[in-house]
Amino acid sequence: MHGAKSKSLAFTGVLLGCLEMVFSANTAPDIPVIDQAYSKLSNSITVEWRAVPGATNYMLTAQDGDSFVEAIVKNSPGTVTGLKPATLYRITVRSIGSGGKSQPSPFRKVKTVLAAPILSVRSPSCDSIAVSWKAVPMAAGFSVSLMRSDGLGRVLKQNTTNTSLIFTNLDPGTLYTIKAYAWNANGMPGDDFTYNQRTIPCAPVNISIEEDEPGHLLVSWSSVSLCHYYVVFVKSDDGLEVHCNTSHTQCHFQSDCGFTYFISVFAYNKAGQSPPGDVLNYTTAPCCPGDFRAVFVSSDTVRVAWAPVRGADLYETRAAGGNGALLCRDTAAACTLSALQCGTPYNITVRSFSEARGSSASCAPHCVPTAPCSPEIKNISKEGPSVISVQWQANNEEAMYVVTARGEAGLWQCTSTRNSCSLMDLPCGSAFSVSAIARSAAGQSLPSYSVPLETAPCCPSDLILTQVTQSVTNISWSVGRGAQTYVTTLESPKGQAKCHTLQTYCLLGCITCGTNYTVSLRAISETGLTSSCTYQGYSSSACCPSGVKLYRLSNNGIRVFWRASDETINYNADLHGSKGNFSCTPSSGLSHCDITRIPCGDVYTVLVAPVTNKGPQLSFCPKKIYSVTCSGSSVGMVIYRGKSNAKHI
Repeated sequence: MHGAKSKSLAFTGVLLGCLEMVFSANTAPDIPVIDQAYSKLSNSITVEWRAVPGATNYMLTAQDGDSFVEAIVKNSPGTVTGLKPATLYRITVRSIGSGGKSQPSPFRKVKTVLAAPILSVRSPSCDSIAVSWKAVPMAAGFSVSLMRSDGLGRVLKQNTTNTSLIFTNLDPGTLYTIKAYAWNANGMPGDDFTYNQRTIPCAPVNISIEEDEPGHLLVSWSSVSLCHYYVVFVKSDDGLEVHCNTSHTQCHFQSDCGFTYFISVFAYNKAGQSPPGDVLNYTTAPCCPGDFRAVFVSSDTVRVAWAPVRGADLYETRAAGGNGALLCRDTAAACTLSALQCGTPYNITVRSFSEARGSSASCAPHCVPTAPCSPEIKNISKEGPSVISVQWQANNEEAMYVVTARGEAGLWQCTSTRNSCSLMDLPCGSAFSVSAIARSAAGQSLPSYSVPLETAPCCPSDLILTQVTQSVTNISWSVGRGAQTYVTTLESPKGQAKCHTLQTYCLLGCITCGTNYTVSLRAISETGLTSSCTYQGYSSSACCPSGVKLYRLSNNGIRVFWRASDETINYNADLHGSKGNFSCTPSSGLSHCDITRIPCGDVYTVLVAPVTNKGPQLSFCPKKIYSVTCSGSSVGMVIYRGKSNAKHI
């Protein structure tokens, strides 16, 4: 019994030892102790701790309220990333071993540093750089430094609580490096931001303008250092602007009469545009007035009007004829000449004046005969393809005016109590005579002078193209109403074919085979009005082969050989004789095909032509005549007899 008890105690000891070993092997490592935790970047915190025996990894946890970020590291120090800037976090560390994870260490509170300000940098002048940024949360101030990127010169540094500043007294056209960071209320700096910016060049000086010849302006200036190129902007007083891009110090521009031009010159480098230099202006002499119109108010009074001229400060109207001359000076673009003789021609000249450049060049006179009083059409203008606006001088406020357009196409009318109305839906290709009358309670006036009006001719409704030979195409079309002549054009990158004809058809030569053409037609009236008509494109046929020959084969056959104009074209060979007709088509890309067991002792007409997808085989390819004799073998010799004399249509 005693021996059994000893064995039992020994077994129990061994079992307890094994359980202790198992328990020890499955126990988590000790809890780490944080030595220090700090933030050097706005999105991370670095933690340092003492190593724990048995730990293979460590888990770092940064907690911000209910959210947290974890990171697994091998040893100390370790960093948790992906954090928010300027935010207070509770930092803990757990050791990880084969037995699992330890409890978290006592926490440390660490705040991430401020985020870097995002800079917006520009060079407003050739010696300054402006820096701005958006506000950084919890920032008490900002530090911005600037220095030349080549290391020359000194570092300029400014501290500020604003969100923008300007560095001045810099070198033009020079590259600078800008660095900036924010600090918090404790003076701790945050992340920094780096940006490179070049100052713009200085504005050009000594700008001069001269009109070296009529219609041409020469702009020149002094050279600017550290400038890559110049751009000259010339803006006329009507808002139109042109520019010249050059590396030289002068530019030429075209000019028109009666315009004031404003010229500015900018220098450019990689940083951009310099400030504007002196803005100069130059005024050219005014033009002679155009769009001259004369409207009779009565038998002895005429009102002259014209289109206003750019740059004119004053107009002088002189009427010479009859018993003497009349003079009118006014700033308005119209003048009324009274006490004129009825039925007398007057030479009326209008000149323009400007204070900057004096009078316009010699202006041609306009001959205006006086006439009896009647409604006078003042202006006819086209408002649309089939809408015509008619204006006249209204002499009676109570009158109803009727405008009539008469022509072969019919009669159109419009009425108005004012001084204008519109004729609607006028057909194309038609000629009209337009006149106006006034109706009132007292009666009807005599008709005004008739004004001719012609609408553009109609486009033909259809157009047909037929290829006659390899280089000639026939074009025919239907009649376009109002058209006297037609211009048809076939155009391709290889050339153009055109004909101008009175007929409704024409032959166009010099057509290139196997080519896509654009087809257009212009219908032209007797007075030169034109309608441009475009039709569906046209593709000429593939080119005919050359060098067609026949060779005898040993198997009582004939081989037809030719030289192809294009390897991508498929051809078909036809042999016509009194004993039968034969044909063959080779595989794609081959330039020969064979016909077996062809009867000898016959004359064959041979035609090799491209295969088309538009219908029958082309008939205008050249035909050759060969004689196949029966002497010498079962097939015999093949003898060339010349070309066929068949006519091509």
